[in-house]
Amino acid sequence: MNVLVVDDEQLVRWFLDRALKKSGHDVMTASNIAEAAEKLRTGQIDLLFVDLRMPEGGGVELIRQLENAQQRPKIIVCSAFITNELEDEFRSKGICTLKKPFKLDELNDTLKQCLEQ
Repeated sequence: MNVLVVDDEQLVRWFLDRALKKSGHDVMTASNIAEAAEKLRTGQIDLLFVDLRMPEGGGVELIRQLENAQQRPKIIVCSAFITNELEDEFRSKGICTLKKPFKLDELNDTLKQCLEQ
């Protein structure tokens, strides 16, 4: 599976990159929305991990750009700012959430849940 991780925090990108590669996925990373949008245009992405808040634009903006895409990737919003209301809103759109900080087993559970949808 081709995965794109979008987060402004280098440590989060590094951790997700290593964990997902260990699980057998091909992983690309981006540190901002512009870089992510370019990678989404040029490659087949099956799963998108995206942070909600980043200095140059947030994950909601990127998700909106994908709403009308013919083949939208599965999406996991990974943020410390996920409220119950946001979680419900994302769930209604088929988007999974992972609250920071998270443990490896939480990552794996969310990944499994997202892929089963």
